[in-house]
Amino acid sequence: MTANPPPSPLLSAADLKEELAGPRPPVLLDVRWQLGGPNLRAEYGSAHLPDAVYVDLDAELAGPAGSGGRHPLPDPEEFGAVMRRAGVSADAPVVVYDGGQGWAAARAWWLLRWTGHARVRVLDGGLAAWTAAGGALSAEVTPVSEGDFKPNPGGIGLLDADAAAVLARTGVLLDARAGERYRGEVEPIDPVGGHIPGAVSAPTTENVGPGGLLLDGAALRARFEGLGVPVDGTAQVGVYCGSGVSGAHEVLALAAAGIPAALYAGSWSQWSADGSRPVAVGELPG
Repeated sequence: MTANPPPSPLLSAADLKEELAGPRPPVLLDVRWQLGGPNLRAEYGSAHLPDAVYVDLDAELAGPAGSGGRHPLPDPEEFGAVMRRAGVSADAPVVVYDGGQGWAAARAWWLLRWTGHARVRVLDGGLAAWTAAGGALSAEVTPVSEGDFKPNPGGIGLLDADAAAVLARTGVLLDARAGERYRGEVEPIDPVGGHIPGAVSAPTTENVGPGGLLLDGAALRARFEGLGVPVDGTAQVGVYCGSGVSGAHEVLALAAAGIPAALYAGSWSQWSADGSRPVAVGELPG
């Protein structure tokens, strides 16, 4: 007998409309974000999905930058308090969305999954897909009742730097950054260009098709298989990026393809800050 496929981590705008009109609508989290810029709370205040709650990625979905990287994981208990204030409960569905790129939404999805929430999904295509489908927007900030979610870390895979180094040699470690950063041709943010030796270049931007929607499951599986990922689960898979945000989007894409993967949350920002760690450059994993 064939096992049932895992539930999709994605939700279409059309399906979200139906769920919001149903007897138990999901909690909506707006996690719009821009790298290196101020938060987008003002944009949320101007227009957001009705009843959505804004969550600040830099302040609430990450800890202070430092030895753990530019976006280290937040303290689980502090993250749990943020989620409860946003109305998240353990047994209630949650849908997260951003401006359309999907990276910030994936970060929120990953954190909720890692801390034990089993019913969280990402709005495929984000705010842009919602408005394209005729979805309503609101400027009203609706009070929410506090939820009861309590974090229990370990729900999905997490790697530290040493585990990522081992996985690059014993399994498949995917680098979700742009190819030129992987190759070491440019490095606009972190102190050193290049990649973790043994890692495979797999820009997460290539997991997305027209309109900002993720490719379908079959196309994603074909892409990852072409990158050397065993789709039958015979090898462990890990992902990293610059600081653990776009890498979460690649973990989301892998999950949509039915492939479990762990995230190296410290990612290149942590790895490259330690001068004792090796660095590879060029097209090949090294």
